[in-house]
Amino acid sequence: MRDVLDDLDRWYRQGEPVAMATVVATWRSAPRPAGATMLVGADGTAVGSVSGGCVEGAVYELAQQVVESGEPVLQRYGVSDDDAFAVGLTCGGILDIYVERIDNDLFPQFKDVVAAIRIGSPVAVVTCVQSTGDDPAHRVGHRLIVYPDRAEGTLGTQRLDDAVTDDVRGMLAAGRTGVLRYGYDGERRGDELTLFVASYQAPPRMIVFGAIDFAAAVARIGVFLGYKVTVCDARPVFATKRRFPDAHEVVVAWPHRYLQAEADAKRIDERTVVCVLTHDPKFDAPVLEVALRLPLAYVGAMGSRRTHDDRLARLREAGMSEDELARLASPVGLDLGARTPEETAVSVAAEIIAAQWGGSGERLTELAGRIHHEP
Repeated sequence: MRDVLDDLDRWYRQGEPVAMATVVATWRSAPRPAGATMLVGADGTAVGSVSGGCVEGAVYELAQQVVESGEPVLQRYGVSDDDAFAVGLTCGGILDIYVERIDNDLFPQFKDVVAAIRIGSPVAVVTCVQSTGDDPAHRVGHRLIVYPDRAEGTLGTQRLDDAVTDDVRGMLAAGRTGVLRYGYDGERRGDELTLFVASYQAPPRMIVFGAIDFAAAVARIGVFLGYKVTVCDARPVFATKRRFPDAHEVVVAWPHRYLQAEADAKRIDERTVVCVLTHDPKFDAPVLEVALRLPLAYVGAMGSRRTHDDRLARLREAGMSEDELARLASPVGLDLGARTPEETAVSVAAEIIAAQWGGSGERLTELAGRIHHEP
């Protein structure tokens, strides 16, 4: 919706109904990702794209029908037999496209959602796009609007709303858009309801300092968790895209200078996590001085107990307070008995997740009470 927001907002404010077609799921070489949207106004005007042209003629016709009827439709497009798919994609991909009518009556929370998106406040729109039953309490088209601190609307029942809100806040924190499935009463192993989650939040950043084999594994798991991952090292022979193909960017720069420049440019925020894996005091002490004085979500540093003690001594000599040092996760990660870079990356990721959501890091089988923590 973000790419067509201005047009959608204009039509909405003018009281004109508009059909919005949204890609909710893709397979193989689909031309557009989940979340891509196309609008069709009551006057026939089309804005945006859901397929780069492959199936948009068919989607346009379906959107016009939805504008007239007001009934939402989930349609699959792809290459297969005519009974299963509406129109073939020449690229060989498959798209599930949800088409709905947007107006004041059907989407009363729209103005608040637009306001949040415009100021950069995180918000997720959760829409029921498919239901296997005919219970009116779980109708296709029902919405739940999820903010970091509240939720509005309903998908049918309070238990369902509570379960979805918990899960969607995790997606929202990572800036993820996609499909979730539940039972009618919020059962996470159910598949009676298909919900599409459109998250309007830039993904958080993970900055990994130190171009070593452990950094490659941490970068991979960072991408898997939904972070925008940067690997930074001052040594150009090691900091290469070939060595870190999973990272979104590889930067050759002195770590402390790079981090300070990113902070000054306001390209990091309180969701940013920093992993210092350099194993070299001339790199890690200066960057930790910068990192521990920034409002970051997590700062971890790799090393032995001896390295950790030496690191703390250097940072104290540099004038860092005990409160600032208390924010340092060092040695980095949880005690999983990790040996390989991949296992160590899981350990680091587990600590980051626990810090984000308030988890204890203990085995669930030894704990009581609810599993999902309040944000």
